[in-house]
Formats: sequence, structure tokens, C-alpha cells
Amino acid sequence: MRVRSKGGYPQIPMMRIKIRKSAYAALLLTFLYGCSDAGYLPYAPHALAPAELQAIVGEASARNGVPPALASAVVMAESGGNPSAISPAGAQGLMQLMPGTAATYNVANPFDPRANVEGGTRYLHDLLARYGNNVTLAVAAYNAGPAAVDSYHGIPPYAETRAYVARVLTAYRSY
Repeated sequence: MRVRSKGGYPQIPMMRIKIRKSAYAALLLTFLYGCSDAGYLPYAPHALAPAELQAIVGEASARNGVPPALASAVVMAESGGNPSAISPAGAQGLMQLMPGTAATYNVANPFDPRANVEGGTRYLHDLLARYGNNVTLAVAAYNAGPAAVDSYHGIPPYAETRAYVARVLTAYRSY
């Protein structure tokens, strides 16, 4: 390639670079969501108003016998209050229900805030019952699954789960 001079300035040939649509999507997602642990920032544009979120969580918690502060702590740790949150693993909505869990708890639309929190608090209630109201184990099972908690007879040794449990319990105690 020859570089021609125009007006005393060297001309650098422009190369056409083909970028796949998936690369554009990845770049866009990185730009939009940054480095947030949850993938979404709390009270981002898609998030519910705090009073509305509190009302939804309070109603579902009361119906399902789960402390509202615990359900709120899980919601904030899971989605930052964003009802349209999707994790890389496929968990969806405010309480980041996996598709199988959503089906088990009859959540037809995991992006419907009321349905998601209803299903998530029922699941949390069942985990609390399973672990004798041990909040630490229930929260660990919510993150890593009951099989992992049962297998390790406690909090699994996964760094992500240990950090999650600490984060949720700290928030739970502060509500």
C-alpha cells in the first residue's frame, strides 16, 4: 500500500473492518451496564420506584411468611431493583428466578415484578422451612441451590456464594 501525500499531510488508507453483530451487542452491553456486580445498577432507568418496590415486596412477604427485610435484601442483591434484569446464567427479574424455579412456583412472566417477587418469596419461604428458619443457609441455598448446601452441610465453599451471603445478611440487618 502506498501512502499518498495530500496537502503536505500523509494519507493513511482506511481499512474496512467487519465486526459481527454479537460484538456490537457485547460492546453495547458493556457500555450500558458497566462493571456492576449484578449487571444492573440499583435504581437504574428500568428500576421500580423505591416505594412501589417496597409495597410489592411487603405484600408478597406477608402472604408467604418471609421477613420483608430479607426479601428486600435478596431483591437488591439479585437485581438492584431492576425487574428486567437477566443474569449470564439465565436468571430473570427482580429476584433472579431461574426458569425451572419460575416454573415450579407458577411464575408465567418472570419480568412481571409482582409475579417474580411472589414466586421468589414462596421459594425463600420453602428454603427457610427446609433449613429450620436458618436465614444463612436459606440465603446460601437461594444462591447456590439446596443441593450444594446439603452436600457441604452448610455454606458451599464458592467465593461467589460466600460473598452473596455476606452481602444479603448485611443488607437484611440494616433494613
